[in-house]
Amino acid sequence: MNTHMDMTYDFISLAHKWPSAIVSRDKISEFSGGLLHPRTMANLDAKGLGPKKIKVGGKVAYPVEELCEWMASRVES
Repeated sequence: MNTHMDMTYDFISLAHKWPSAIVSRDKISEFSGGLLHPRTMANLDAKGLGPKKIKVGGKVAYPVEELCEWMASRVES
């Protein structure tokens, strides 16, 4: 019996539900349904492994569509 399921994740649907074109780092957990934590994103950014980011003042944010593409690229089955 094959128990492996091929699952496709539609992260772009998150972009359509989010009320802005960007997600601030402190809202990343809310955006991702708890999959990502702001501290995790800060660590990944420091290593150059995070998605494209923008800085306004001292705050970091991510363009929604690029964040969704980055999340999709990290899915493991």
